[in-house]
Amino acid sequence: MALEVKLEAFEGPLDLLLHLIEKNKVDIYDIPIVEITEQYLDYIRQMDTEDMNVMSEFLVMATTLLDIKCRMLLPREVSEEGEEEDPRAELVQKLLEYKMYKYMSYELRDMQLDAGQSFYRGAVIPEEVAAFRPPVDYEQLLGDTTLSGLHEIFKSVVRRQEDKVDPVRSGFGKIEKDEISLEEKTGHIQSFIRSHRRFSFRELLERQHSKMDVIVTFLVVLELMRVGKITVEQAGIDEEITVISREDIEEG
Repeated sequence: MALEVKLEAFEGPLDLLLHLIEKNKVDIYDIPIVEITEQYLDYIRQMDTEDMNVMSEFLVMATTLLDIKCRMLLPREVSEEGEEEDPRAELVQKLLEYKMYKYMSYELRDMQLDAGQSFYRGAVIPEEVAAFRPPVDYEQLLGDTTLSGLHEIFKSVVRRQEDKVDPVRSGFGKIEKDEISLEEKTGHIQSFIRSHRRFSFRELLERQHSKMDVIVTFLVVLELMRVGKITVEQAGIDEEITVISREDIEEG
C-alpha cells in the first residue's frame, strides 16, 4: 500500500525516517529495514519538486537504506572485540541524535510561545521621585580627612599613573610616513640620467634625502633597467656600480 505523505511535513530524510518508525510502531534499535525502505522509496516516487538540493538529500538516504538492506542479507561482519556489527547501527545513532534535537526544538518553541504570553507592567514612578538625589553631606563624607591627607592621596594617585608609563616605549617618537610620488621621482632620475649619461650609482643614492627616497630610487633604477633605458656595469664585487644611459650605447 502506497504511503501518502506531503514533502512539507518533513524537514529532511531523517525526519521522514523517524515518522515511518513511529507510524509503524517499531523499535528504533531494531528497524525492519526492508519494510521501512519500501515505504521510504514509495515516498520518493511521489516527490514532485524542482529543488535538486532537497531531492538529492532524500536520494542519498535512499541509497544508504538500500546499502543497509543489501548488507543485512550478507553474513555479519565481526569487530575486533569479536562482536557482530549491525549495519543499521550508524543510522540508528543518527536517528537518535536527530530525535533528541527535534524534541529540544519543540521545548524551545513552547518556551517562546509561553514567553509571548507574558506581560510586564511599566514603571509608574513619578518624575519627581525618579529625579530625586539625596543631598551630600561633605563634612560627613570627608570625616577626619585633612588637607594634607588629601594631598598625600593625590600624590599616591600620581605615582601610580607614573608607574604605568613604560620607560622605554614612552621615549619613542612618532612614526611618520614619507609621501613620495613615484612619477615625480622617476622624472627626476631620468633628468639626472640625461644630464650625466654615465655616473656612479652611489652618487645617485647620496643625493637622496631619506631612507624612503633611497628605496624608491632603487626601484626606479630597476624599472629603467627592465625597460632598457639604462644599463649597469661593475668591474668587481667590491667595485662601484656604474649606471650608463642606453642613449650613449646606441650612439656609440
